[in-house]
Amino acid sequence: MAAITAKMVGDLRAATGLGMMECKKALVEADGDFDKAEEILRIKSGAKAGKLAGRTAAEGVVTECVKGKVGAVVEINCETDFVAKDKSFLAFANAVAEAVVDSNPGTLEALAETKLASGETVEEARKAVIAKLGENITVRRFDRIETAHDLVTYMHGAKIGVLVEHKGGDAQAIRQVAMHIAASRPQCVSSAEVDPEVVAKERHIYEEQAAQSGKPANIIEKMVEGRVHKFLAEVTLLGQPFVINPDETVEKFLKENNAEIVRFVAFHVGEGIEKKEVDYAAEVAAASKV
Repeated sequence: MAAITAKMVGDLRAATGLGMMECKKALVEADGDFDKAEEILRIKSGAKAGKLAGRTAAEGVVTECVKGKVGAVVEINCETDFVAKDKSFLAFANAVAEAVVDSNPGTLEALAETKLASGETVEEARKAVIAKLGENITVRRFDRIETAHDLVTYMHGAKIGVLVEHKGGDAQAIRQVAMHIAASRPQCVSSAEVDPEVVAKERHIYEEQAAQSGKPANIIEKMVEGRVHKFLAEVTLLGQPFVINPDETVEKFLKENNAEIVRFVAFHVGEGIEKKEVDYAAEVAAASKV
């Protein structure tokens, strides 16, 4: 068998972006043939993507892209915050956001088959990044707004992304509202958009609570209506106290700036994903007994 040198391993790593040990094993398997080793790694990289698919990816980034009257927000997940800062990972995330704007895929499945500017599909690029970085990487969700109105974005680092469609107002004022959305997480713009079933459920809970007070029916009715009104104010953008000036609501701030929010999209990285708790002390203790 041909001798495997450190330079050969380094050259293969530079060509494929894979780990040193993987490159060394491929060269051994290929009996030192560089081209064959590269082919082996390319074949195995697809299998590697599948092997990692079951691992929890709750870290990652939110990225945005706006071109004129079209904007998109995308969440791409990985396993560790270290990989979330990798240039290859970030380039992939930005390319996916641009593809959403340009191609308007309707589903995640359609997005996976969408061509990036590089010519490869999103799925091909995803597997390539997995092969390079060695972590499970998923395109979790995206949203796209195409409008005749105006768009403003706000990014809080790479962990929160907000895209706002609005009428009137200047960009700075709307950006402040976008910052509020990132901080306060309203569910929708106005009370008219809240699911009637959700309101009915809350009303029932308040009615049951108020009935235990023993107060007259007319008082109970007012108590219930007051609590429902408070609930709607808490979950809607217009009803919330404005984070920059809590003495006024977002609705009042918008009126002062002759602005209207049509809709918004807000993604928080890992929102709703159950993260696996790792007991590193126990892992080290167990390893020391081997």
